[in-house]
Amino acid sequence: MESSNVWVMTEYKIKNIDKTGHAKIIKQISTMEYLVNINNNEKIVNILDVSEDYIEFKLDNVYHVARIIERSTSEIKILIDDVSIVLNTNYGLNEIVYKNSGGSITDSQINLISQIPGKVISVKINEKEEIKKGDIVCVLESMKMQVTVKSHKDGLVKKINAKTGSTVAKNDIIAEIE
Repeated sequence: MESSNVWVMTEYKIKNIDKTGHAKIIKQISTMEYLVNINNNEKIVNILDVSEDYIEFKLDNVYHVARIIERSTSEIKILIDDVSIVLNTNYGLNEIVYKNSGGSITDSQINLISQIPGKVISVKINEKEEIKKGDIVCVLESMKMQVTVKSHKDGLVKKINAKTGSTVAKNDIIAEIE
């Protein structure tokens, strides 16, 4: 488990619980021992065994097994001691794209601009539709990750340039919002 791994900082959700949590590796203590922060609590995790489908570890000196149930470009579903947990493997990427989804954003800026190249997986808005700042405009797939592109402002969708199945380059106009 290297510091460049997706586990460095992640958001997680436990099945049937509305709240999400955050976990981050603070530092590697030894080859198989890590200092982690889980919901603002520092813990020591000892990795006992790792395979493609599971990880055996001790947290607070209690033995656990994490089994990987399903993997996708944006999340990993795991079972830890029979509790289903979903890890967001792209934590922070959506926020970075949102903050940069139009360069220097002002309320008068019409164009929503792509900050990454990618394939348009889905378009979530329609022309002539009222949308709010933060509403999902489309979902892009880039480097095997799915990224949501959100509206940079409230307004009326004047034109949608992104079409499902098409590709966009960095700085392409995805939509015009008045």
